[in-house]
Amino acid sequence: MLEIITSDAIPFRHGFFTRRGGASSGIFAGLNCGTGSTDQSEIVAINRTRVAEAMGVDLPALINVHQVHSADVIPVNAPLPERPRADALATATPGLALAVLTADCQPVLFADRKARVIGAAHAGWRGAFDGVLEATLDAMETLGAHRADIAAVIGPTISQSAYEVGPEFFETFTDEDRDTARFFANGAGDRMLFDLPAYGLHRLRAAGVGHAEWTRHCTYRDAERFFSYRRATHAGEADYGRLISSIRI
Repeated sequence: MLEIITSDAIPFRHGFFTRRGGASSGIFAGLNCGTGSTDQSEIVAINRTRVAEAMGVDLPALINVHQVHSADVIPVNAPLPERPRADALATATPGLALAVLTADCQPVLFADRKARVIGAAHAGWRGAFDGVLEATLDAMETLGAHRADIAAVIGPTISQSAYEVGPEFFETFTDEDRDTARFFANGAGDRMLFDLPAYGLHRLRAAGVGHAEWTRHCTYRDAERFFSYRRATHAGEADYGRLISSIRI
């Protein structure tokens, strides 16, 4: 049985899928939708087919990109023959389910109810820092959306208490904008704790979205429901599963 987290702020069919209800086993146990993982490709295809069915589309209409931690956005109006290198999608075409894969980074779903334009972004710290959230809003506006009418929801992501970083990471942010120091808390020694979802919300609100929220699920802390790159790394595992989040008109 698939478990799908939704938000009342998004009026269209959407979901932040957990790892429950998938066909994968071992370290990928559950709904691993990462075609770039070392999981069996036919099992990943089964998982993605289950997601497509839940979204009410054929598998080719479940569209995602080859994510590279960029600020690049792809507008789409038909299924893609191949996956371009980018980290966000936008469409005004009914029947296309935009999707992003994550395992600690922020999955962000966007919707303009009035213009009927949607977007989906993969926003880790690098993508958020470089402007992928704002770029997604820009792409949606070229399709007729208005950012004041857009609701943006951040799905399950790593929370501040689990996101330990070094001083050079802190300096990357504060050298650009000293006010970003408020997204860091002191950790052990010279370590700091970064609040990725709070930073994402800040960037969305500063960009002028009508509504922004986080579902408040931590991928690192809840191993039964979520995959986590950082948790897998700490456990010495060779690979990790990828969660999928999707939205369609």
